Amino acid sequence: MLLINISNFIKDMLRHCGLSIRKLTKPHLIEGFLKRCYPVSTEYSLRRIGANTDGGYLVPDDLLDIEACFSPGVADSASFEKDMTDRGIKCYLADFSVEAPPITDKLISFEKKFLGVENSHQYMTLEDWVRRNGMSSGKDLILQMDIEGAEYDVILSTSDTVLRKFRILVIEFHDLIALSEPFGFKLLDAVFRKILNDFEIVHIHPNNIFKPVKLGGYEIPPVMEFTFLRKDRIKSCLRTTSFPHKLDHSCIPGKPDYTLPDCWFEHSKKPIG
Repeated sequence: MLLINISNFIKDMLRHCGLSIRKLTKPHLIEGFLKRCYPVSTEYSLRRIGANTDGGYLVPDDLLDIEACFSPGVADSASFEKDMTDRGIKCYLADFSVEAPPITDKLISFEKKFLGVENSHQYMTLEDWVRRNGMSSGKDLILQMDIEGAEYDVILSTSDTVLRKFRILVIEFHDLIALSEPFGFKLLDAVFRKILNDFEIVHIHPNNIFKPVKLGGYEIPPVMEFTFLRKDRIKSCLRTTSFPHKLDHSCIPGKPDYTLPDCWFEHSKKPIG
């Protein structure tokens, strides 16, 4: 009965937007997606980079010799980028909706463009951006990306060669509730499969801007922050069995916070593979 009510609710929402939907994603497909996304704990402890609110993220303590940070999506603050430049890491920022980043530093470079799937007056691809600025040396990069839903097209349109230049990916994924319908599921599944070919998820944190949505036996936070570490950096790992991490903080202070739902992580330590 619960699944039927959810189905009718989603159909009503889509009809209101001029769309229609015939069916929901089969539960076993969602379960398989969630299991592929189970986070792991590696030999690198997690540390918080940036503020204790939105804009701060947990990353593995594997920052030595990272040459540059690419950070599309410019907010009112730049605490993550400030921590990067304090470590001597050059930061490339981009956002068409603002005129300049909120901080000035000799290690910060800004382009007034959105990331997208083409190069134009308003858009540039991640592929082009990185090849122009981050492919000349053999050193690794870090990506911190919060671009309000455009992350899916950007990841799919970026070559594996360029993605592998990044040692660490920190990506805020939006509209995760799209897992509930087949077309959205195929898109999200393709994006995560592409990333997981070369990276492991080392942390997940729900953004408390929205309450998790229950779909049958699963809870899906609509917006979540994922941290990935490239597999060749990892010598040993086990499934992470408890959340939240001690360094996690609410993205939006004053709103109810939500821990990562149980269906998103393993509850007993098992070998990977």
